[in-house]
Amino acid sequence: MADVALLWHLHQPSYVEAESGEVLMPWVRLHAVRGYSDMAEMARRHPKVKINFNLTPVLVRQIEDLAGGKVRDRWGLLAGKEAAKLTAEEKQQILEHFFKINWSTCVDPHPRYRQLLDLRGRRPGAAQSTQNVKRFKEADLRDLQVWFNLAWCGFAVRKRYPELQALIAKDRGFTEEEKMRVMEIHREVLRGILAEYRALAETGQVELTTTPFYHPILPLLADTDSAKRAMPWARLPERMQAPEDALAQLQKAQESHTRVFGRKARGLWPSEGSVSPEVIPLMARAGFEYFCTDESVLFRGLEAQGRVTDHLELFQSWRVEEGGATVKALFRERPLSDYIGFTAARTEPGVAADYLKVHLEHIGQVMPKEGAVLIALDGENAWEAFPDSGEAFLDAFYGRLENSASLQTRTLAEIMDRSEGKAAGKLHSGSWIGGNFDIWIGDPEENQGWEWIRRTRDFLKKAESQGKLSEEVRTAAWEDLYAAEGSDWFWWYGPDFQTDSDMIFDALFRGRLQNVYRRLGVTPPAALSVPICGAEVRLGHPPVRSIEPRLSAQPSFLDWSGAGKYDAWRDQGAMAQGDRRVRLIQYGFGESDFYFRLDAKGVVGDEVVVDFDLPVPTRVRATRHQDQWKVEVHKAMDGVAYAPVECEPEAVGGQGLQLRVPFCALGWRKSGGEVSFLVRVIRGGAEVERYPERGLIEFCGPNLSKELQNWFV
Repeated sequence: MADVALLWHLHQPSYVEAESGEVLMPWVRLHAVRGYSDMAEMARRHPKVKINFNLTPVLVRQIEDLAGGKVRDRWGLLAGKEAAKLTAEEKQQILEHFFKINWSTCVDPHPRYRQLLDLRGRRPGAAQSTQNVKRFKEADLRDLQVWFNLAWCGFAVRKRYPELQALIAKDRGFTEEEKMRVMEIHREVLRGILAEYRALAETGQVELTTTPFYHPILPLLADTDSAKRAMPWARLPERMQAPEDALAQLQKAQESHTRVFGRKARGLWPSEGSVSPEVIPLMARAGFEYFCTDESVLFRGLEAQGRVTDHLELFQSWRVEEGGATVKALFRERPLSDYIGFTAARTEPGVAADYLKVHLEHIGQVMPKEGAVLIALDGENAWEAFPDSGEAFLDAFYGRLENSASLQTRTLAEIMDRSEGKAAGKLHSGSWIGGNFDIWIGDPEENQGWEWIRRTRDFLKKAESQGKLSEEVRTAAWEDLYAAEGSDWFWWYGPDFQTDSDMIFDALFRGRLQNVYRRLGVTPPAALSVPICGAEVRLGHPPVRSIEPRLSAQPSFLDWSGAGKYDAWRDQGAMAQGDRRVRLIQYGFGESDFYFRLDAKGVVGDEVVVDFDLPVPTRVRATRHQDQWKVEVHKAMDGVAYAPVECEPEAVGGQGLQLRVPFCALGWRKSGGEVSFLVRVIRGGAEVERYPERGLIEFCGPNLSKELQNWFV
């Protein structure tokens, strides 16, 4: 009899915007009415099949908050608003977001939903067209509000609520009451889903495991340089070592799991299967007895020890010893796990189930005594690709396992408790993707994210050491930092993966870090407001020579010829801002001063702030008093705590603003170093314009040894 362990990983990152507390994306709610409900239903349908579910604490918390109405669900509110009262912007958002589902399996099979997609258009950017938005009448918008949330409902919820099937059959002409009933069903599912999993665990059929709270890459959190072991070629950020954060993420996970499910988790699925020797003692300290990860981690570790590996050794429990701690491990069989995740949806359900059964039975014939095979994969995202949310496939697969004479499903605890496990030796540092950490570190965007975590963490540690923080503020600030340490932000940074929501993930990440500063009563570093993801370099007219202009209310064209130029009037996104006053930004330097000129339509504002990120974080703030401008310069060696700088800057108003700031006030050296800055305009106490909207204006600083060259914006 061959033992089979099925481990389904259920995870969504935190979509809660730090400052507002609003949920920016709906994937927790939508996966609850699909994958989470379906997987629980399928377990109840096949009570003889033992199953392991890994529920991440960050997912569990969001389910609780949504169910309890503690957070605002942006897309839920958009779906619930009366179609007749939608604004033009809300209509555009509905057309943009309410087709975010698998078109071939969830849109095209339904005539009305397919018609609405064709009405909007299938090409990228179709929702941005004003003409396309105008095509949608009130009834079209209401039907779209219903269909998006209806199509996300999986087989379990449709079975439990027959009225959903009736709406699918109705197809069109939905009422506001029918729409609100769909949304209420979503909320009812959220309120009960965690209790379903707890009840399954209490029967003994299901074991629930967990993950470090915010799904961080533990080895990188403990030591970013651990990436070099599997990626010696990688260019890494400045080293950060925070093993205490890694331990905190593990301990917080145990606390959450115990509170919600009534007992501590014995098993751990490390985020993205990421492990290293350093995290083994941390797992043990947090009370974990075993973990699961990918076969590549086992094989690369054995090969590094010079041990001859036999693939059949995979199919057994292992023992990992490090720093006086011992934790057991089970490594997943990758090809069969990937078959379910990427191939089974394109195969007839019975054929796919037979494929898995035959291969598992073959493994059972050759595996070691008391061996086991682990099938582990994402338990939510795969089902969208199946025409029926995976119902027929899972039914067939579980049925084959339930009735097999040579296969026996087990919980992880049952497998781990029966043997001490084979000694694995030194554990390889890697993840379930490529056996390395390339997805989360090594690219410029990823490294910049780690650099911001390090800088923010250093700031928080310093503030904490001064003993002036209340326990409430300290706890909340660390919570924001822990959330920023999650792996999901880094998944979308760099060239590895792309989505039309990249900028939302980027904003969520930076928002968490900005909130750390806000909680401590400090203005976040200006550069932290600049997107990391896909930062653009906006081309302008590069400087061609040094300048020494005379500041004047009517500046001379010749004085500024040769300066760098940034066409601010053209710097607008999809939504045109009608009250933009800044037209042109010019900048450059002479022998000992930086020069800045802002041309505007009318009075530019009450304040203009030039925030330098490089070479030293420096804030040049010009404040208008009637027709006069006063300039102050503040510098921050750590990018956070700004102190005034004694200098003699010059400012002149008129149709805009001109500034002269000595090099010494900016921390510049005449060696050609990189300079970067952004410009903010304040009116009525609020920031109303920012240039660039994304990125920074960048150029090479003064260099006495070379002529001006390679200037760029």
